[in-house]
Amino acid sequence: MEVNKITIVLTTFNRAHFVIEMLQSVKNQTYINWECFIVDDNSTDDTIDVINEFIGEDSRFTLIIKPKTELKGLPASRNIGINKSTGNYLVFFDDDDVIHPQLLELCVKEFNQKPKIDFVHYKKESFQNKFDYRKLKTTLNINSKKIGSNLYEDVILGTLALASCTVLWKTEMIKANLFKETLMYAEEWECYSRILIKNDLVGVKINTPLYFNRKHLSSNTAEFWNNDPVRIHSKKEACKSIIKVLIERNKLTDKLLNFFIQKSYHFKDKSIVNLILNLSWNYKIKYYLFPIKYSIYKLLKK
Repeated sequence: MEVNKITIVLTTFNRAHFVIEMLQSVKNQTYINWECFIVDDNSTDDTIDVINEFIGEDSRFTLIIKPKTELKGLPASRNIGINKSTGNYLVFFDDDDVIHPQLLELCVKEFNQKPKIDFVHYKKESFQNKFDYRKLKTTLNINSKKIGSNLYEDVILGTLALASCTVLWKTEMIKANLFKETLMYAEEWECYSRILIKNDLVGVKINTPLYFNRKHLSSNTAEFWNNDPVRIHSKKEACKSIIKVLIERNKLTDKLLNFFIQKSYHFKDKSIVNLILNLSWNYKIKYYLFPIKYSIYKLLKK
């Protein structure tokens, strides 16, 4: 592995109208020691032609068309890119977003200044329709701080928002913990939680937006909030997977117990917490008392 080389895994599907903006963002990076694997999930529009025309002879870009024998979906596409990676750092980008030109430079700088960290997390900012390129100032002064100690709980609860494209990892962490390819939503939440449950990691948080994600109705997140059954099912399966690892590692806290019980009631699916309930009668009592406690909480809050 080449020192300080970054692998970018950029997955795409039918985004001919958006993907050039992200590719241009990658090409505009002030840090130039990177490779970018563009994994196309068998697009049916002219995405492949658009990409080929843009990347031209820039050898840092490699277009991979997913074999049809592989599972459809984002996790399998990302895993293909991960397995091809030769950099010692790795980051995921989506095909409909925009990144700051200093994103890679600032992340590598953090790794160089704080050699004992495992990842760098930066803020993201959402936009709709056209992106305002005035946001991309040529030089940034950033504030950063080290974060560590039981990060898995914060990620699971959402108080530390490690979105799929807002973390630059040491490649070894991701290669040892690939995405679950059957998940069609919340795959990064499940994967990143699993990594942090299994490993006591230290990271750096940059309190500056370096990633700009486009909001639109055809995104996975929008489909989830519109109650798409595939996305809902995937979220429930992600919950079950995380619970399994928490139990295996003996890291199920009271906060996480209450969180997953709440999710179970929210989705009206007791199977989410069956693994937990089978551990003790105490957990079963907490599960059945939850609606009463929650009603009292809402009443007191009013």
